Amino acid sequence: MKIEYLHTMVRVLDLEKSIAFYELLGLKERKRMESEKGRFTLVYLCPPGQEDGRADVELTWNWDGDSGLPSDSRHFGHLAYRVENIYEMCQHLMDNGVTINRPPRDGHMAFVRSPDNISVELLQMGESLPVQEPWASMENSGNW
Repeated sequence: MKIEYLHTMVRVLDLEKSIAFYELLGLKERKRMESEKGRFTLVYLCPPGQEDGRADVELTWNWDGDSGLPSDSRHFGHLAYRVENIYEMCQHLMDNGVTINRPPRDGHMAFVRSPDNISVELLQMGESLPVQEPWASMENSGNW
């Protein structure tokens, strides 16, 4: 099964201060997404010459604040990988004892956790797959 590294997500308390820090490291803003409904901003930064997104750091800033930061260990969010077939990957993981914390109900996104409790986001390559069972009706399990 083909798999492709996407990004590492980090939650931030002060978006502008965080961007300034990563810019000091030499990273540049590559993309920004804002969600009015979700009340968050995502900023993707990358090293020069890697604007294709293969080495992004995703800064996630919640508009309503995140009072637990920095003390609640939520700075590090997740690793993200794009997979060739999200249903096959999730089935393969389940067959090997991995809990699917956020099933791919939409044919596009799932979350699992490593044995060390690191959250891993799996995204379907290309277009979302057609919705299918058992995934469509599978409930979330634990945190992701």
